[in-house]
Amino acid sequence: MRLQEKLDRLKENAINRMPKEAVESIHKAVEDLKASGILDGTVKVGQKAPEFTLQNTENQPVSLSALIAQKPVVLSWYRGKW
Repeated sequence: MRLQEKLDRLKENAINRMPKEAVESIHKAVEDLKASGILDGTVKVGQKAPEFTLQNTENQPVSLSALIAQKPVVLSWYRGKW
């Protein structure tokens, strides 16, 4: 099974377990973000990510290029407060 198929299945399963109001709230938030124009400046699927270096859990710098040299990399960005 391809990654996209797995992700689609996970999404469908999650939606089926959530209250209808929560699903509607999430869909509205997504549409509001799209309408805000925030996606205009984002990296799109298939585009190369810009080079960057971040600290790992041991406070050591790790660059994207160093990780890619070792193995495939999946990047995920999260919006919100932690």
